[in-house]
Amino acid sequence: MKIALIIISILIIAIVLLQSGKSAGASSIISGGNDDLFQNRKERGGELFITRLTAVLGIAFMIMCVLMQYVF
Repeated sequence: MKIALIIISILIIAIVLLQSGKSAGASSIISGGNDDLFQNRKERGGELFITRLTAVLGIAFMIMCVLMQYVF
């Protein structure tokens, strides 16, 4: 169980590092640039898959942590 938790942790780190930077819009808000402030950007293809995989791995990590706390 601990080995699976370590593997999921490493996968989460790798997947988060693969995600595209979505904070570029936030930095332009602070600096005053409003060129693409209200631009609607949808994730497609690979970005959507990586986002969903991150969510699934995060939920699996949380469930495994709770199970390890109460079961083992």
